[in-house]
Amino acid sequence: MTQRKLTDEEARTALSDLEGWSLENGKICRKFQFPNFVAAFGFMSQVALLAESMNHHPEWFNVYNRVEVSLSTHDVGGLSEKDFALAHKMSGLVGS
Repeated sequence: MTQRKLTDEEARTALSDLEGWSLENGKICRKFQFPNFVAAFGFMSQVALLAESMNHHPEWFNVYNRVEVSLSTHDVGGLSEKDFALAHKMSGLVGS
């Protein structure tokens, strides 16, 4: 499936369906917090499998119980439907 860069309006509309996510520097971003490092790493492991199956990989940063995520589609030079699909799946893993 060929991806295309979403317009600013399309991105804002898609973002309105994602609780806890924000638009920063042309990427959608979210900070997740977990009870401990094992829970944070478990989340990252689950996301790694999802992302690989979608051939779409997040930029992320982890310290102890926090995981900070930024999503964009490098192939289109901005946001695509892939970013929002992965964001929804990530949010679903934590229940929001």
